[in-house]
Amino acid sequence: MKKIDLHIHTTISDGTDRPEDLITKVQDAGIDLFAVSDHDAIRGGSLMPDLLAGAEHAPAFIRGVEFSCKDEKGKYHILGYGYDPEAPAINGAVQHGHALRMEKTQARLEFLTEEFGFVFPEEEIQELLARDNPGKPHIADLMIKHGYAENMTQAIREFIDKKRFRSMHIRAEEAIRSILESGGIPVLAHPSYGDGDDLILGQEMEDRLRYLMEFGLAGVEAYYSGFTARMQEEILGLADKYSLYITAGSDYHGTNKLVELGDTNLDNIADAPSGLHRFLEDVEILGGEKS
Repeated sequence: MKKIDLHIHTTISDGTDRPEDLITKVQDAGIDLFAVSDHDAIRGGSLMPDLLAGAEHAPAFIRGVEFSCKDEKGKYHILGYGYDPEAPAINGAVQHGHALRMEKTQARLEFLTEEFGFVFPEEEIQELLARDNPGKPHIADLMIKHGYAENMTQAIREFIDKKRFRSMHIRAEEAIRSILESGGIPVLAHPSYGDGDDLILGQEMEDRLRYLMEFGLAGVEAYYSGFTARMQEEILGLADKYSLYITAGSDYHGTNKLVELGDTNLDNIADAPSGLHRFLEDVEILGGEKS
């Protein structure tokens, strides 16, 4: 096992690849081990074992999820790996996160109509709301289709993000607890990035980690497509200081982001610190061989 990517999104959240189409792309990218980590959803992780069973030379797989969290101290994305998909705790957190996501989606649609006069056919709104986890990219697609924006970047930055809504996220404490109670490993996604374009570095980063560790945070995504060398070095140092697990992920969303599968800034897990190897020893891996 050399190449891994543990942060991948599908159409179950805001990616553009269906779970059944992802396996071939993962294979073509030369990835030996991957995880589907959709926002506030675990259905992709539940579907993948059966999909992999029918694939030739299938890569190994870890069940994943990414919770969008916010509390009075900030905004966080908490990844969960190797959980029991039947556990009540993880399912309860997913249902809570989904309900809040649906509330925010409806609020955004109402804002776009009231503020800018954007109107969408009712059947298309219902199709949007019937998705597993609709978000800003899906609303942006509707805007582009009806001529309200030229591209996704304009739709989000110039219109959708013009209003900040009250917190409609589960708390980090709830996400971490649900992952732990379901037998999984909670990991902070892209730790250096906070809310929007905010960067979290230095003492602020360490304080944030210590705060989340009080709830049971066990790892950090130290290898990430959007990290500079400085960010990566800082997170690796903190992982070593606090004996945290280390993971690597691209945050691939298909055509919704300019990020390639396997783009984690880690070409070979043999080059990674012990925190990554400990993670691979302790997490449940489906198929393939631990290495």
